[in-house]
Amino acid sequence: MWTPDEIAHLCYEHYRIRLPKKGKPEPNREWTILAAVVKIQPIADQACECPDKQVQVTKEVVSMGTGTKCIGQSKMRKSGDILNDSHAEVIARRSFQRYLLHQLHLAAALKEDSIFVPGTQRGLWKLRPDLLFLFFSSHTPCGDASITPMFEFGDQPCYPVSRDWAHDLSVEASGNLETTEDKRKCEDPDSPVTKKMRLEPRTPDRKVTNSVVHHQSFGNQESDPVLPSVSSSNLTSEELASITRTAPGGAKVVDVHRTGAKCVPGEAGDSGEPGAAYHRVGLLRVKPGRGDRTCSMSCSDKLARWNVLGCQGSLLMHFLEEPIYLSAVVIGKCPYSQEAMHRALIGRCQNVSALPRGFGVQEVKIQQSNLLFEQSRCAVQAKRADSPGQLVPCGAAISWSAVPEQPLDVTANGFPQGTTKKGIRSLQARSRISKVELFRSFQKLLSSISEDKWPDSLRVQKLETYQEYKEAASAYQEAWSTLRKQAFGCWIRNPPDYHQFK
Repeated sequence: MWTPDEIAHLCYEHYRIRLPKKGKPEPNREWTILAAVVKIQPIADQACECPDKQVQVTKEVVSMGTGTKCIGQSKMRKSGDILNDSHAEVIARRSFQRYLLHQLHLAAALKEDSIFVPGTQRGLWKLRPDLLFLFFSSHTPCGDASITPMFEFGDQPCYPVSRDWAHDLSVEASGNLETTEDKRKCEDPDSPVTKKMRLEPRTPDRKVTNSVVHHQSFGNQESDPVLPSVSSSNLTSEELASITRTAPGGAKVVDVHRTGAKCVPGEAGDSGEPGAAYHRVGLLRVKPGRGDRTCSMSCSDKLARWNVLGCQGSLLMHFLEEPIYLSAVVIGKCPYSQEAMHRALIGRCQNVSALPRGFGVQEVKIQQSNLLFEQSRCAVQAKRADSPGQLVPCGAAISWSAVPEQPLDVTANGFPQGTTKKGIRSLQARSRISKVELFRSFQKLLSSISEDKWPDSLRVQKLETYQEYKEAASAYQEAWSTLRKQAFGCWIRNPPDYHQFK
């Protein structure tokens, strides 16, 4: 049907061919992260004589994002016209919401090429049953999923590991901090350990006793009798040392890749001890700011949330009979742990129950490609050799959506690139995927539909503000409340006054 390398190649080619030079990293000086949503659709009229025959599918990139930055709390605006979080994964998801809005426009206009078909209730739509959506990221998402092990021997690939791993992939995983002069060995791209982890293919289907490594544990983690539970984020350094002493092939775990994302207030917090005990795993984290704290949760946390609530958000749930879930997450070549990915995206929420009808914790398929993104930090570092100057993350973010009008959006510091301080309040100074612009597209969709065909959730009361429309999506809000109560109680939420725009 598809392979991780096919998905990675498709996304890299789309980036290279369909996205212009504007917003891309400056050669040999800057790097970025790439993320995308890919639509998978079976080819019609396939002969089904052989039951073992692979189904032929078409693969299409429907949204794409690049970026590594966030704005600090002091720069947030109550008008909804700035992008608070410009990490690639978030840009790709917001670009996907723009694509979904366009597809709902097509469905409401009864166009046959929409991805939606009528639902069973008035005014509601559902995804065509033959369609799937995959999420691709050129790097593991910042936060919990990026806490992965480092091995003593340079010839050891990056094996999937099950426990406390973590830190200075902060530059690459969270992307919001530029490289510091006093880098630790684990974040030095020229160190033998990092080089080998970057270049060696990972070894599939390896299993090691004593809870060190368990590959492909997509199902219930408790089915592995020796695998510690996800909640063991409070391990002492002594307990951790006993677990992480060795890895496959006798390689010793000497440190962890660290994430720059910081534990949210109310969580236990990292130990900060040297080596593999530095981080605690399974915790909610907030993206770092450069001297100005952000309110943006880590990409690991956001992906985990989307895996329960769907990628469509609360506004679009007004028109949907069920959430839009991702069927798979594919990661490009980078330091990687299958166990960390499963824990971060699925394991932390696997015991959440009593969700509203249609919502549930998804067993999303998680895989890694062996293809390296050409403008990743690793690839650029390898190419630039002895080039003078510091390697820094690209300051711009690119959004692309499969929509007919103005599919491209390039921003910096949360506004369209080139926006001046004087021009900030103008309509031209709004990203097409900002809250206020997506809300405007939602309202445009609503106005194109006769009121007698509106869904019930929009007919019960007169709604005006962005916050009111969000709150009126009752099933979504109930699911979100349940998820917070049972798994993500310390999630940082923006105050309601940031959502009062019309």
